[in-house]
Amino acid sequence: MTDQLEHILSQLVQPDNAIIQQATAQLKQAFKDPAVIPALCGVMTASQDAQVRQFAAVMLRMRISKHWRKLAPHIKENLKAVVLQALQQETEHKVRHSLSQLASVLVRRESLDHWPALLNFLNQSTKSANPQERQIGLLVLSKVMDSNPEPFRPHYKELLKLFGSTLEDHGNANAMFYSVQTLSAMAAFLGAEELNLTRTLIPKLMVAIKHLIQTNQVQASEAMEVFDELMENEMPIVVPHVSEFVRFCLEIAANAALDDGVRVKALSCLRFLIRLKGKAILKQKLLPPILQVLFPVMSAAPPHGEEDPEDLDTESDEIEDKLEAHTPKHYAAQVIDMLALHLPAEKLFNQLTPMTEAALCSENPYHRKAGLMCLAVLAEGCADHIRQKHLPAMLQVMCRSLGDDSQVVRNAALFALGQFSEHLQPDISKYSDELMPLLLNYLSGIDGRKGGHVTKAYYALENFVENLGDKIEPYLPTLMERMLTSLTCAESIRIKELSVSAIGAIANAAKGALLPYFQPVIDNLKGYLVNTCEEVRSLQIQSLETLGVLARTIGKDVFCPLAVECVQLGLNLSNTVDDPDLRRCTYGLFASLSTVSPASLAPHLPTITTLMMMSLKSTEGVTAHLSEESQPFLLLDDDDDDEDGSIEEEEEEETDTAGFSVENAYIDEKEDACDALGEIAFHSGSGFLPYIESCFQEVYKMHDFPHENVRKAAYDAMGQFCRTLHKVWKENPTELNREALHRLLSMVFPAYLKAVKEERDRQVVMSVLETMNEMLKDCGAEAIRTPGRLDQICKAIRDILQKKAACQDGEDYGEDEQQAEFDSMLQEYAGEGIPLLALAAGPQEFAPYFAGFLPLLLAKAKSSCTVADRSFSIGTIAETLQALGGVAMGTGGVAETAAVVSRFASKLLPVLMGGVRDEDDEVRGNSVFAVGALVEASGEALTLDYPALLGVFSSLVSRETNKRVLDNVCAALSRMTVCNLPCVPVEQVFPVLLRHLPLKEDLEENTTVYNCLAFMYSKKQPLVIQHLRQVLNIFSEVLGTEQIKTDTQNTLLMVLQDIAQRYPQELQSIVMSLPADRAATLTAALSGDL
Repeated sequence: MTDQLEHILSQLVQPDNAIIQQATAQLKQAFKDPAVIPALCGVMTASQDAQVRQFAAVMLRMRISKHWRKLAPHIKENLKAVVLQALQQETEHKVRHSLSQLASVLVRRESLDHWPALLNFLNQSTKSANPQERQIGLLVLSKVMDSNPEPFRPHYKELLKLFGSTLEDHGNANAMFYSVQTLSAMAAFLGAEELNLTRTLIPKLMVAIKHLIQTNQVQASEAMEVFDELMENEMPIVVPHVSEFVRFCLEIAANAALDDGVRVKALSCLRFLIRLKGKAILKQKLLPPILQVLFPVMSAAPPHGEEDPEDLDTESDEIEDKLEAHTPKHYAAQVIDMLALHLPAEKLFNQLTPMTEAALCSENPYHRKAGLMCLAVLAEGCADHIRQKHLPAMLQVMCRSLGDDSQVVRNAALFALGQFSEHLQPDISKYSDELMPLLLNYLSGIDGRKGGHVTKAYYALENFVENLGDKIEPYLPTLMERMLTSLTCAESIRIKELSVSAIGAIANAAKGALLPYFQPVIDNLKGYLVNTCEEVRSLQIQSLETLGVLARTIGKDVFCPLAVECVQLGLNLSNTVDDPDLRRCTYGLFASLSTVSPASLAPHLPTITTLMMMSLKSTEGVTAHLSEESQPFLLLDDDDDDEDGSIEEEEEEETDTAGFSVENAYIDEKEDACDALGEIAFHSGSGFLPYIESCFQEVYKMHDFPHENVRKAAYDAMGQFCRTLHKVWKENPTELNREALHRLLSMVFPAYLKAVKEERDRQVVMSVLETMNEMLKDCGAEAIRTPGRLDQICKAIRDILQKKAACQDGEDYGEDEQQAEFDSMLQEYAGEGIPLLALAAGPQEFAPYFAGFLPLLLAKAKSSCTVADRSFSIGTIAETLQALGGVAMGTGGVAETAAVVSRFASKLLPVLMGGVRDEDDEVRGNSVFAVGALVEASGEALTLDYPALLGVFSSLVSRETNKRVLDNVCAALSRMTVCNLPCVPVEQVFPVLLRHLPLKEDLEENTTVYNCLAFMYSKKQPLVIQHLRQVLNIFSEVLGTEQIKTDTQNTLLMVLQDIAQRYPQELQSIVMSLPADRAATLTAALSGDL
């Protein structure tokens, strides 16, 4: 049979499809003979044709992958011996490679204890004096380790010592490469006892890879994956070598003579290091050399006659994805982006600003482009710093660059403006009068043209207008005329798609003001959505997105009549078009409709939830990348070679894959399915109960999905499901509903707390904390009713504040050390949970936890700390004190709260009074708010401090110019007055309070201030009547407006009615003297027509 098999395999390499098909059929038949395994072994060792020997090895691997347990013991033993024999006698590299793959399958099927000959072979060959034998041994070692590294753990120390010599075998490139591959496979399994040995290999790894670059840059790039594996799994191994490693990466990245692939890989490794150990970059003074390499890479002009990918005159979309292009230039920008996210902004700007300024002033357009790209990637990570110190100057640069002679520079300016618009809201909206005319003028200059720069122009416009609010109204007619004209007249599908997208952004800002244009927009969208032509698919997808935006923004009364039709439209598209982007936008539309008309979805929830769960379960879009040697055998399907048709339960089939990839569209589909399920559940309430368990189970499986956006969406949806069940229980407080809520909470909170502790992606952790805070806000005491949960949540928050979470750079160089803005944001998300827990737990239960948090918060309130830290710490303390005071007001436990809070008063008051004198407006405002909250929550404990407090506030009012701080002073004085009226000289304080009403910015404090005014009327009526003109003037400005809540308005109306009864003449006289509009407001209020 050996000769017959050799002949069949030789036919498979013939350049004739008919011969190949005939040979394939013969091979399938041969597989039914039990003697096929020994025969293949014979071909593998004896054939004179190297390709036939390789095919035999591959066939054996495929065969035993599925049928190992069926083989007789003597065949198994013979096979193991034959593989080792073949490896020792084989001379062709490609056959050795296939043999080593075969050996790796055998190791997976047999334990090492049952194949001692393999260990002997590896031990002898890897230490052989013969370079070829060493290479073969290391090849086999790399394959068997990659397949199943854990059984080799007892030998790790010995292997690491081996690599110490093989990595120095600079004349044997393959031996070095296989050593690196083996180390990569081991990285996830290294223990503490191997750390020191591995650490000594880092310098040798860098030298070995430099030698690999000289012989095979593709191999070198692949070998550099070892650093990612080591950093991901055992960062302490790399830390002592950070400086050498950074310089190693920079040397490769700076060498323009090398291929893009290896330079990009070096920059990728550097980016990953910065993400994990940003502080080490600063500590070892590596920022200057990094920037000195990155800037020339970013500034490089493309080869003569070519353009950078993002500057090509094409209609490609997804402009932000251009930064993901696999070129050194764009990865250099990504490294700067990572520096911005993980380094203190002040320290980064000190080094970066001179380089950026020089680039922006250069005569070389690619230098100017690099300067603008640098500004663009700083926007996210350094947003606060830019807002406070650089925004006007940077916007001026962008505006000037929009008129640059070079299209390359104009493109970069549009991208930078789009990034600023996305990350610097609301501050950038203040410049609408300067920027909107420029953008509209730029768009008018490219009307009717195609190309990438048109996409960038729309990108900048969209991001800018989306958050303008009512500032968009002066530009609305011009904008909508332009967009509607594009929809009806433009020939380019892409222009129509961009216009539809822009209408969504405009709607987000304009909301009800878009009503005059609503009908023509809807008519156009409907036309696109019923068109089944493939070429308009992108336009159809964008139309669905914009329809969802309109549902959320135009108003319920306007959109509700269309809801049923929109649901049917979405279902029809889901049934007729198989496209992940279209499905995800359909899900988004359903979620939007749930906010305005959940009843329109109710009859279709079985179908809708089934569709979304199918998207979550689907493996569509996952591509297995086959190893090259397996590709010729794709036509072989030997599933039918078992005549009894039985399927072995044993073994998962050995996959011949080099890796997997998932198309972004399918990732986005899963993300949007999670988001939509959560939102639909919440807005549908009890109507979603029949589906919540099955949907929760599928969403829960997504919380450890490889892609971070899907994990974020899953965590958010899990929280939405909990909030849904809480809402259902509150509406129908049965024990059954309560049990259902706690069943979900018992699964969700452990998942959240595990993510906070172990998740490496910082933005996922921020999302988890944000969702957990929403749950605490909605579910209150129910969320922490389970014993131990309050303690667990508080510990998770403390870990974040102490930088102990996996997503944080654990190194700390002193409490006064600046940190990256995103690190501050993470701590802010954690800190927001503290007052929510205080509100849920109550003063007595929360007191010991508050005592634990205070030292951490007060450490950040020192004058030497950053503004962001001072503002965060004092703001968190203030909100916690307010929450404790709120509990007291709601439960009648004022004395209990006062007893608890007064314990902390002596420690808190000096810090808060220092904050009142702070130079920063936000810190000052938070401190004033905190003092008021402390006074309110501590009852009479601070009575003796009233004179000093009033003196400080009096001094502050006389010189303060910030409106929000003045609002906070008014609220603090109001709290002091209500809490301890005898201690407040109201004859002096009350006129000051009236002089600064109505509040200008912090409208949340209106309730506090006007409740105080009502309180004063009840306790000190003559004093209020003495200032009646001012009081009524204030009433006329706020009654009937959105400035005050319904309860507050009712309080003021009661005061006004009482004044009308007691002091009718005075009231009438004052009303007649007021301006007509204000007089009309008071008249309407008195007649009950407000």
